[in-house]
Amino acid sequence: MALILKIIAATILFLVTAVCLAVTIVPRFLDRIYYVGPRSDHFDGERFFNPSGEEETFRLPAGAGGRAGFFWRYLTGSDGRPAWPKSVPVTPGKPEPRVEGDRLVATWVGHATMLLQTQGLNILTDPIWSDRTGPLWFGPRRVTEPGVRFEDLPKIDLVLISHNHYDHLDQPTLRKLWDRDRPMIVTSLGNDALIAAAGAKATALDWGQHVTIRPGVEVIVTRNHHWGSRWFTDRNRALWSSFVVKLPSGGNLFFAGDTGLGDGKWPAEAAAYGPIRLAMIPIGAFRFVPGQMESGSHIGPGNAVRIFDRLGAAHAIPIHWGTYRLSFEARETPPAMLATLLRCTGGDVTRFAPAGVGVPTEIAPYAPPATRPDEALIDECLKSPEIAALE
Repeated sequence: MALILKIIAATILFLVTAVCLAVTIVPRFLDRIYYVGPRSDHFDGERFFNPSGEEETFRLPAGAGGRAGFFWRYLTGSDGRPAWPKSVPVTPGKPEPRVEGDRLVATWVGHATMLLQTQGLNILTDPIWSDRTGPLWFGPRRVTEPGVRFEDLPKIDLVLISHNHYDHLDQPTLRKLWDRDRPMIVTSLGNDALIAAAGAKATALDWGQHVTIRPGVEVIVTRNHHWGSRWFTDRNRALWSSFVVKLPSGGNLFFAGDTGLGDGKWPAEAAAYGPIRLAMIPIGAFRFVPGQMESGSHIGPGNAVRIFDRLGAAHAIPIHWGTYRLSFEARETPPAMLATLLRCTGGDVTRFAPAGVGVPTEIAPYAPPATRPDEALIDECLKSPEIAALE
């Protein structure tokens, strides 16, 4: 009986892997047109692109071997990756209904999902409560439960959706939010089509465009460096972005979304809209072969420190780590590496520190940082024995 179960499991795994590989090369019918509009410096009339170049978002990491072999090892977990826990215990928090005035409370729900409460507004970034992230119920399984139960969420007023990857645009969660709260949803061009497929409505904007939420509060869609797709063949039919939330006082909010470094100029573009009180910067899913420190699509802790410095943010919370296993590195490697790099470069580890899952974090109003990390030291610090020892 055990042998039969192993054969069945192996057959299912083979079929799932074959389907995932097939969608990268075969079914053009899975392509979709999400946006129609004029050409620009990042849209060629059919697909969006990064002005600073696309090559690194396509290229496999050095040492990955052929594409088919790389995806097979990744999907089957046979690439020698360090073990992750099957689950991480979480005590879910129960947020306040509203946070008024200049007070700012940030609660990390997990992955890129943050609940931000200030000025009487409840804001969610890239909300995902689903157990798996991927098409047709496939994809990485949630390891860390949400820091806030969906039923304990206060009424949500504003949702920011950075791009259309499954771990950021989660249609089941958006459907539940829309049915319950009818929040304003702001995203970048083309993603409104996928949000509409979930039964919700969104305001889709280009980089540099903005929308007023209420007097004194506006959302600006800002540039980052990534790509978009639901089925590979629809690659870059919709735009990706970061966001600045301008507030009447206390400093702005910055949500980086999902991003590589690219030309590295976009953090300063976001900072030009005003001082940043709190930035949410990804640090995980950066390693796909041993020793890798970043990918074209995902910054690692080294470039996260660069972005933190270039934003001039008073505070930052690292996101996009420890919730779903998306890459090679061990679960605790991103925050451990971040803390080591901040110490090594003279940065303040208390200003860019992990938030506990589900733990409300009070963020002080903006004040100019007393110390900033020295970017010139980052590459040297990445070679340190302490960093090299992290899997």
